[in-house]
Amino acid sequence: MGLIPTPVQNTLRARADKHVGLLAEYSNPGELVEAVEAVRREGYSKIDTFTPFPIHGMDHSMGLSPSKLGYIVIGGGLTGCALAFLMQWWMGAVDYPLNISGKPLFAVEPSVPIAFELTILFAALGAVAGMLALNGLPKPYNPLFYSKRFGRATDDAFFLHVAAADGAYDRAGTSGLLRDLGALSVEYVDHDGAYDLDENGEFATSDGAPPPSQPSPAI
Repeated sequence: MGLIPTPVQNTLRARADKHVGLLAEYSNPGELVEAVEAVRREGYSKIDTFTPFPIHGMDHSMGLSPSKLGYIVIGGGLTGCALAFLMQWWMGAVDYPLNISGKPLFAVEPSVPIAFELTILFAALGAVAGMLALNGLPKPYNPLFYSKRFGRATDDAFFLHVAAADGAYDRAGTSGLLRDLGALSVEYVDHDGAYDLDENGEFATSDGAPPPSQPSPAI
């Protein structure tokens, strides 16, 4: 899109490149977990999964490290708390001091409610912003969107993706491994489209070549 600055275009393209590779569909969560563990034992590391609901233990099977979101949330909460006390001290004791019945210009006790509210506000904002940043969102374009099967990832299908950038990736070999692990289908996905692969890891067309390219969405 012409209105998107080039650095943003490059960032979106780099994000999208991570999802060029093979997309395999599995029939149930158990088979997907077993497939993830098996491909990791084979040395694959650039993998991702897409499911209609969270699967217990999937993060461990994928070898994911603990989320950094908690640190962002607590950082936001502490920032809000500190700013609340600082704001009330500045307003009451420095910027516009008023002697009301001999009460202290600033005290911790009456400042707690405001500090509590800003702590919650900044923690919530940090949670939302951190989630978007860590997930690489917004993501207006993803090569996986070319796959018609992939639309069922929010309904009743379970997918394993192996990136072409993975050092262990080989289209035929990786496709064969995914099928041996029970994949119902395997597609090769790139910026031009999604193509079914046969049992030998070749494009499922009469001449073994990918179908004519589709125009990639502009980003």
